[in-house]
Amino acid sequence: MNDRPQDAKSKRLDQAARAAWLYYIRRRTQDEIATELKVSRPNAQRLVALAISEGLIKFRLDHPLLKSIELAERLRDRFGLQVCEVSPSAGADPDNRLGVAILAAQRVEAYLTPREPKVVALGTGRTLCELVRQMPSMCRPEHRIVSVVGNLSRDGKASPYDVSMRLSDRVGAQCYPLPLPVITDTRAEADLLRAQRGYRTVSELYEAADVVVLGVGSIGDQAPILVDGFVNAAEMAELQGDGAVGELMSRSFDRQGAVIHNDVTARLTALPIIAHPRRDVLLVASGQRKLPALTAALRGGFATALVTDERTAALLLEQGCSAIAKRPASPRVALPNTA
Repeated sequence: MNDRPQDAKSKRLDQAARAAWLYYIRRRTQDEIATELKVSRPNAQRLVALAISEGLIKFRLDHPLLKSIELAERLRDRFGLQVCEVSPSAGADPDNRLGVAILAAQRVEAYLTPREPKVVALGTGRTLCELVRQMPSMCRPEHRIVSVVGNLSRDGKASPYDVSMRLSDRVGAQCYPLPLPVITDTRAEADLLRAQRGYRTVSELYEAADVVVLGVGSIGDQAPILVDGFVNAAEMAELQGDGAVGELMSRSFDRQGAVIHNDVTARLTALPIIAHPRRDVLLVASGQRKLPALTAALRGGFATALVTDERTAALLLEQGCSAIAKRPASPRVALPNTA
């Protein structure tokens, strides 16, 4: 008497479970499975496939990076990012700048390794300085590194956190700095500086850049652009009064990621930030102090990629941040995979 259909299915699943156990746990080959179960090799393949399709296989990744991988995937989905990497948080370091910089450096290295000429635009900041320190020495004279923000204070003091020349020296690339004050005293002065030939060259390179790598700045009493003397207390107060919570390239934006336009921003020499960019824009930031700024930058759709750490990633997700509007598909090649 033939088995009933349900009995036959149960026996088939039992056999599929045995095949899967032999394949994934005992590490047997499909030929060995076929011999042990007394079936043909194609049938052994089908049994393993059946075990997968019926959900008999439960995959568990047992690795210290599991939490980072899960957080990165959730952030990528939440904010519509093409790439997201999360560094494990390190001990008591609240910012984990080194771990984040190492991950970001690996990504930039992968991008600069090919010989095809590339234009890389850079912001400034402490985390990007650490990123450069983690880069290996290279010889890539075909690439061009361009700075997108001024590197001088009003009195001519150079920023200790300008990175374009440092990265160019590190990788042997051509350098196009922006040797201008971050902000001027008058709009007329800013207009005059932006009309210079060198500024136009940098602006054109920025527009043609294949990738933009930016740090994220906070706004407030401890904001780097205030502490380092690039804006004064009155200008910071005006930015805060207009709702600014963060800045990219010294360009401020509010909690929803809307760019601030006022007298202060009209006197900036930095190039503009672009929402929903049709190129690769990598943000590198971590730490609770950066959280409002980073959240707003992601809401504003200024990035296609992010490198951060576990603590910051968890805080971003816990806030229940709303996802950004879906950006148009980018025609550019995505940031290279360093896996």
